[in-house]
Amino acid sequence: MVATPAWPPRSAPRLFVRDVLAQDAAISISEGQAHYLTKVMRIAEGDAVILCDDATGEWACAVSAVSKREVTVIARERLREREQVPDLTLCAALLKKPNFDLVLEKATELGVRRIQPVVTRRCVADKLNEERASAIVTEAAEQCARTALPELAAPMKLEALLRDWPQDRALFFADETGGEPAARAFTAHPGPAALLIGPEGGFDDAERAMVRAHPAARAISLGPRILRGETAAIAATALWMALAGDWNK
Repeated sequence: MVATPAWPPRSAPRLFVRDVLAQDAAISISEGQAHYLTKVMRIAEGDAVILCDDATGEWACAVSAVSKREVTVIARERLREREQVPDLTLCAALLKKPNFDLVLEKATELGVRRIQPVVTRRCVADKLNEERASAIVTEAAEQCARTALPELAAPMKLEALLRDWPQDRALFFADETGGEPAARAFTAHPGPAALLIGPEGGFDDAERAMVRAHPAARAISLGPRILRGETAAIAATALWMALAGDWNK
């Protein structure tokens, strides 16, 4: 007896869409996503597609029509509700484009709730192509099967970030000059948190003093070696997820 193939198949393409999904709702997919489905994935009528809307969760959908510029699917079954995202904000100083692209991608994969790009005095870059950054985050979320997109904020100067910082959110400041071991700090201060990671060359003395003087800031050490900005952001996020996030659930 031949086993009935699983539906939807594990190989079904997976996309985030702007429409809010609901049982038996028809969704039209166009432009770049339609090109991906038709030209890259070669989907046909009756095939399965997995859609997420960043609101109701993840849905198995059946393709009902395919044209040159549009694919229509019908939502058939909700597979998962939108995930509960750990309350972690990554405040990462802007880096050179490929390095910051890596931070965006890996922060999304690791499960952060919010990404706040920061402009400091030693930043090589001071602007961010927000449309491109949003595409990187979305593609990373699709690849790692997230059901929630991290919020991507507009770049903000360090001074403004500190001025408006909420008192009830711990700001773990990765200070290359030293601080409390990160693992111990994360364990001792559960609750809403953020990581502040510097640029190439680190923070200057005035910035470091300004951050350390903030009542919500807690200087942490990421070990005995000086890490690149992208390495520090990824390592600190992974460590927080393991100790205070959702890796132990």
